Amino acid sequence: MNKVLSHTEYQERVNSIRTPEDAAAFAQELLAPMLAGMREEPEEIEDEEETEERPIRAAFRKKSRDIVPSPWMDVVANDNEAMVVDLYSKGMTTRDISNYMKARHGVEIAQPSVSAITDKVYPLVKEWQSRSLSSSYPIVYFDGLHFKVRESGKIVPKVAYIAMGISQYGQKEVFGIWVSDGGESAKFWMGVMTEIKNRGVEDIFIACVDGLKGFPEAIKAIFPLADVQVCVAHQIRHTTMFLPHKDRKRFCEDLKAVYTAPTEEAGRDALKNVMDLWPQYKSYLRSWEIRWAEIAPFFGYPQPIRRMIYTTNAIENLNRQFRKVTKTTGVFPHDESLIKLLWLAQTDIAQRWTFVVRGWGDAMAQLSILFPDRITF
Repeated sequence: MNKVLSHTEYQERVNSIRTPEDAAAFAQELLAPMLAGMREEPEEIEDEEETEERPIRAAFRKKSRDIVPSPWMDVVANDNEAMVVDLYSKGMTTRDISNYMKARHGVEIAQPSVSAITDKVYPLVKEWQSRSLSSSYPIVYFDGLHFKVRESGKIVPKVAYIAMGISQYGQKEVFGIWVSDGGESAKFWMGVMTEIKNRGVEDIFIACVDGLKGFPEAIKAIFPLADVQVCVAHQIRHTTMFLPHKDRKRFCEDLKAVYTAPTEEAGRDALKNVMDLWPQYKSYLRSWEIRWAEIAPFFGYPQPIRRMIYTTNAIENLNRQFRKVTKTTGVFPHDESLIKLLWLAQTDIAQRWTFVVRGWGDAMAQLSILFPDRITF
């Protein structure tokens, strides 16, 4: 294929697909002219400077990789608007998009017009935020990202809280995005939990969280059978944050005996031993004692489940991609603009979640034994 398909042509070709062989042939046709000059960057790379070209190439890589078109295609007027939203979802600024459309396509789109085009997704955002969820999620992760938002003529810090669940089939799903000022209490989280329940969630087995104030009380009030598990990896990082480099490696080796202990009692003994070995850092270890009730459930799970809840990596990987997309925006004009960009980013990212999470088969086998009456296939 010697030219880039328009969105209309792309849709026609997609609609003509009838067999897996048709899909494979179409994907190969799309990829062939791009492979020679393009190399996909590893997802783990965070610090390399983004250029204008990378989001553009990523957009076309995505179009060649995903047969299902993005949902925002239903609310835009034409191919140019579809491209504007696609580029915006990759993190390009309104200025860069305006310049790109003029330079590469000869299309004059002013920056305010770029914003107006991307605003067309708001109805989809509201629909997504209120959509029905599954009745049961074995694991749900909660985390937050910090941003700056203009409010009442001032720039204020805000937190975008993300909830992501893993279904019984091992599929990741973002529940929603809630923006607040970061001073949350049990009342705030009670509202979030109530919303999730009203959208159809009846049971959560394990809720993984990193020190969100008021969260344990709220989730227990709405989902009384849920275990609230603090992220052990976050706890380790918090403990070692101010350690001198010369002691860090040996300290971490000793600390490992705590969270790899076979039982809660063995974990407590190991913690006491680390305190005895490192009396100069005893104050850093005190948070383990204070939060032990939130750490303790970890010891009651076999290794396949421990690997799933040891860290909130599943949602941290999502957050890492959010940061790539949002780092070009220093200050958001309002909460809605922040939610809009995060929604576009997660919609783009979620289309690549076509496989079950790593190790889910082993974890689900153990969950079926631990929670036999709560598995609802």
